[in-house]
Order: sequence, then structure tokens, then C-alpha cells
Amino acid sequence: MNNENIINYEHMPAGLPMDETDVSLRAYLSRLSDDHLDKYDPAWTDEQVVEWDGNFKSDGSLMLVCCERDVETPEFRRVLEEHLKYRKTLMPK
Repeated sequence: MNNENIINYEHMPAGLPMDETDVSLRAYLSRLSDDHLDKYDPAWTDEQVVEWDGNFKSDGSLMLVCCERDVETPEFRRVLEEHLKYRKTLMPK
């Protein structure tokens, strides 16, 4: 996504209570490149998702700054797939 289309995704979806970890995870996803996101496959195993992302720690949680709790693969997948759906609505047709 080019700089003109940067997603302000940190607080999406609106109206849901979010902690610092929710915001940090969404900010992290919003900065992933289109090329990287295009390679994601929802059919992958958790291990494949961890390998694709490359930012998970050995304990199985995502490495994020400013977080109050660990983000494990199921939450990561859920928020990533929400992000991808939202991102598609912003892409020019």
C-alpha cells in the first residue's frame, strides 16, 4: 500500500474496547507490505503463519512493543484477516 493509502487501522473496528496490545497489533499489521500480505494463505497451519510472519518469539507469541499481553497465533490470524478485508475495501478497483 502506498503512503497515500496508509490505513489508520489502529482503532478499527470502531466502537470496540481495545487495550494497548490491540492497538499495537493493528499498527503492526498496517505496516506490512502488500507483497508480504499477498502471500498469506488462511489455510496455513499455525506453524506456517509463524514462519511467514517471521516476528514470533520462541514461546509462540508475537513480538510487539508496547503490549500488555501476549498475542498468540489464533488472535493474530483473526485480526490479520479482519485487516485484509478492510484493506481490500480501500484498494482501487
